[in-house]
Amino acid sequence: MFDLIIKNGQLFDGTGNPATKLDIGIKNGKIAKINKLDHSNAKNVIDAQGLAISPGFIDTHSHSDLLCTDPETHKIRLLQGITTELHGQDGISIAPVNTETKPLWQEQLKGLDGDIGDWPWESVDDYLTHLENTPIAGNVLHLVPHGNVRTLIMGFEERTATAEELKQITKLVEKGMEEGAIGVSSGLIYPPNVYSNKEELIALCKGAAKYDGVFVVHIRNESNKSLEALDEVVDVARQTGIRLHVSHFKVAGQYNRDKFKKFLENIDKAREEGIEVTFDQYPYTAGSTVFHSILPPWMHSGGTKKMLERLQDPSVRTQIQEDFKANDSYENWVFNCGWENIFINTIATEKNKIFEGKNMEEIAKLRGQDPSEAALDLLVEEEGAITMTIHWGMEEDLIYGMKHPVQMVGSDGIFGSKPHPRLYGTFARVLGKYARDEGIFTLSEGIRKMTGAAAQLLRLKDRGYLREGYWADIVIFNPNTIKDTATYEDPIQLPSGISYVLVNGNLTVEEGKFTNETAGQVIRRDSQYSKITL
Repeated sequence: MFDLIIKNGQLFDGTGNPATKLDIGIKNGKIAKINKLDHSNAKNVIDAQGLAISPGFIDTHSHSDLLCTDPETHKIRLLQGITTELHGQDGISIAPVNTETKPLWQEQLKGLDGDIGDWPWESVDDYLTHLENTPIAGNVLHLVPHGNVRTLIMGFEERTATAEELKQITKLVEKGMEEGAIGVSSGLIYPPNVYSNKEELIALCKGAAKYDGVFVVHIRNESNKSLEALDEVVDVARQTGIRLHVSHFKVAGQYNRDKFKKFLENIDKAREEGIEVTFDQYPYTAGSTVFHSILPPWMHSGGTKKMLERLQDPSVRTQIQEDFKANDSYENWVFNCGWENIFINTIATEKNKIFEGKNMEEIAKLRGQDPSEAALDLLVEEEGAITMTIHWGMEEDLIYGMKHPVQMVGSDGIFGSKPHPRLYGTFARVLGKYARDEGIFTLSEGIRKMTGAAAQLLRLKDRGYLREGYWADIVIFNPNTIKDTATYEDPIQLPSGISYVLVNGNLTVEEGKFTNETAGQVIRRDSQYSKITL
């Protein structure tokens, strides 16, 4: 007898193949049988007539590192079909840390990852063990974050690493991989990663390549120097043998639109060379990140406390304002997109809550200031804990990237009181708007991009596809009604059309409602991967 049978639905197995009319029998958390099961018995049966049955969605870019420990908050991810998330993104995350760096990272990440109080961990193993002993609703994987490793050795100093420090970086990454991480990440616009050079990235990736890890990277520039930024990380992959995955592919700014096609051509050339390169993308023409990333890199040396101290200096503020106007040596959101396209998402204090959802020109008028002055004052008043949305591009460019065969889906969702709609809408938007309504690709292909393709990237051996013996991470949705409802103006809206979600065979969402089931697992790097001699 099965624990559960799902019958009468259209089964999409995650490979991109067309749907089949087969039933699924689940027992002990895994898919025990895929066949016609009309004469089989089960404790429970879901009749999926008229519905699509898909592998659980895998979010290749998530910022649920802390809030996954709070199922009541984190349930919004499960309610949109996400059963597995990749943490440790952008080289700025929550493990590894030590007693000196932990307070710095807690302050630095408050706006990005939220605040759950003190962190009862230091190493990657400590963090993953904490999650294993905490009820979580979805599955979790972790990347070793570049910035955390760097600060353990060098603090938040604005300088390049010495030869000895490069060796230490490699060893710390190896340690994190041995403790269960599945790769490394970096965000090369964020401090302290922004201070690194290519040699440091090579040292970072050597430690993960020995374990067939992946390098997930927010490249150094996503606008006017995006092609050079891609060349940098492709060469790192070339020299280390690591697999390369580019986060949230985009080319920001109207005058950079011609770079979209060239960027993807260069990815194809790297793959022809034998370098495994992939990328993820969220289905919106606006991005979201921490507000203090508008500042030039030199402002971040020493961490958040030092940054806030510098913002009190009038001469420093004058220099920042000059940089805003014309400095293209860094990812200058103000110069590339304009204040009118920078919107404030989430603010910590009540006195400034009125600015949430408004762009910086609107906020400046309300405050009676120039936008740059208003921005710098807000950073001081909120101690840097602000997130923003930046409208950076055009729909036709977004779609051009979406059609690429190595593209996959990542939400880059950041929790907050007025978040980017991608936190709630990403996966339903791909299947509803782009697959069904606009026919950018088939429903089968859309599902592949958020299931099987992600499983291949992460080297998951028993998830991402509907196959016998695999864990029963499953989404059941209506292909005719699945739709994102979150907007920039009203982002806290769950998608429609998702009926059931199973995590490891447990019914986590039933008839569109969270069941309070916490069946998530921590997925550590497969222990069968021994160290590879380079």
